[in-house]
Amino acid sequence: MGGRDRDEESGKFTESYPPKDFLQALDELGSAGTTDIADLVGCDRRTAYLKLQSLEKEGKVQSQKVGNALLWELSD
Repeated sequence: MGGRDRDEESGKFTESYPPKDFLQALDELGSAGTTDIADLVGCDRRTAYLKLQSLEKEGKVQSQKVGNALLWELSD
């Protein structure tokens, strides 16, 4: 399974790409597209998109459609 590691002690899966990685990427990049964020975090574009959608639902990031691109930025 890509993107998840198993903790040897608890047996539970942990995320390889925690939300803070995406928030830090946006802090560095400012407003950025999904692919740029994925490249900085080191994951595939789909993983980044799903994580960013989740963060948007939590109110931590916001997206804006610009032409054919979806730009993400940290919420105020």
